[in-house]
Amino acid sequence: MSTSEELLKLAVEVAEEAAQLIVERRRGTITVAETKSTITDVVTAVDRESEELIRARILRARPDDSFLGEEGDDVVGTSGVRWVVDPIDGTVNYLYDLPTYAVSIAVEYGGETVAGVVVDAPKGEVFTATLGGGAFADGKPIQVSGATELSQALVGTGFGYDPARRQVQAEVVQHLITKVRDIRRIGVGAIDLCYVACGRLDVVYERGLNPWDYGAGALIAAEAGARVGGLNGAPVSPEMSIAATPALFEPFHALLAGADPLRV
Repeated sequence: MSTSEELLKLAVEVAEEAAQLIVERRRGTITVAETKSTITDVVTAVDRESEELIRARILRARPDDSFLGEEGDDVVGTSGVRWVVDPIDGTVNYLYDLPTYAVSIAVEYGGETVAGVVVDAPKGEVFTATLGGGAFADGKPIQVSGATELSQALVGTGFGYDPARRQVQAEVVQHLITKVRDIRRIGVGAIDLCYVACGRLDVVYERGLNPWDYGAGALIAAEAGARVGGLNGAPVSPEMSIAATPALFEPFHALLAGADPLRV
């Protein structure tokens, strides 16, 4: 296997190329190509074009690797390395020309994420990390805010596409809103995690994120000093992802579980 740094170098090159593509395409007319889980869960033709570009570049350079993308068929390789890709994280933002959406690429070896990059495409900001190597924004080291008071925490979250889930998530927000500084809904799970990493948010939580949403961002947050996990000692998963400054993880977890752990 190549080193984590070599894998990250390729990931960054490809992610930046894909980010340039989607920004260029956004200068034209963007329409919905299809919907997935619900009528609000949209895919554009550019999502597919971006993923095809990323897949082609990576597998041309590393034909024995595995590939998991949000929009296409999985590729099973033999090297032990798997690339986990979101070609446009924040497709609804992209559709509406809200200027926050990202390309996210995580690299796993033996099931463990060893490198990750998230490119905020409109801003050109590049967040990176390798396992044990720290986290960076545009090449400069970043770290979490160090916030310790839950009442002063700025909390990020997101909502699912299913109306029944959204109803529950709204009830959870109602439980949280008076106990924290405020809540932000940016619309890009990978960016939320990177914002914890660089101190723009103190906590993020969300149910329903997929591996391509959190793969790179969770590593970047952890390498910046965040505590990252799910509910009740579980790892990050589609069931729940939480990233917080170390002093806030436990009190926020208790607050979130108190909202109703069976329904969060």
